[in-house]
Amino acid sequence: MKVGFIGLGIMGRPMAKNLIKAGHELVVCDLNKEAVADLVSCGAKEAANGAAIAAECDQAITMVPNSPHVRTAVLGKGGIIETAKPGFTLIDMSSIDPVESQKIGAELKAKGVDMLDAPVSGGEPKAIDGTLSVMVGGEKATFDKYLPLLKAMAGSVTYVGALGAGNIAKLANQIVVACNIAAVAEALTFSKKVGADPELVYQAIRGGLAGSTVMDAKAPMMIDGNYKPGFRIELHIKDLTNALNAAHAVNVPVPLTGEVMEMMQSLKAYGFEKEDHSALARYYEKISEVSIKK
Repeated sequence: MKVGFIGLGIMGRPMAKNLIKAGHELVVCDLNKEAVADLVSCGAKEAANGAAIAAECDQAITMVPNSPHVRTAVLGKGGIIETAKPGFTLIDMSSIDPVESQKIGAELKAKGVDMLDAPVSGGEPKAIDGTLSVMVGGEKATFDKYLPLLKAMAGSVTYVGALGAGNIAKLANQIVVACNIAAVAEALTFSKKVGADPELVYQAIRGGLAGSTVMDAKAPMMIDGNYKPGFRIELHIKDLTNALNAAHAVNVPVPLTGEVMEMMQSLKAYGFEKEDHSALARYYEKISEVSIKK
């Protein structure tokens, strides 16, 4: 399958490489020319913009930071809409506001273009090894058609419902992940403050009910003081902003989400927004005056 791919960041670059490994022909574009050159060296073809991609592909994937970037890549000047023919399919794998997904989808539908919203979870390690979790919204027939393509990048692909449902599921995921990371940081800080070794506490509790994929991914980073980004705080702030906006629009209280958002905003104020979201441990370090780091 000849596939366009827009957005070769921390997640997009390895995802695109996995599509090439699966035998797909890729046409790619990104503002980061080093990333484009890397994909070209793997066999991809470079395109100037979304319009150039849609001129020679029947489907394209977008993997960009937020709603405005998707709208620009798809509907802006030089965007996919300029050359996409009826029957073209956009698979937006970005994590954006579900309402905006629906609005973009409606504008595309008026031009005969189909859309799936298919955000991912798993971070850079799972993007690299092709075991991401993908949650998909859109027409079921379109989902069925592109399921094999999505499976080339994922360990699980789940159909959630109509367009926008994929991003609703992703926001729910990000709420759970954010609160879980905060709880791990709080528990390990508590352990250190009262005189126990955080690493031994982690080993003691990881096999019980408190254990989780999040704990196993983030506790070792906190203990090592390693905040190299797999998923940056600034991106999680973006996701929680979308979650809060969506929740408030339908009068759903999300107090835990709001609390963790304020923790992340505090870290942003200190200049840590480019670090991994496991750096929530830094928040507890500041308020407790004790470090988890061994």
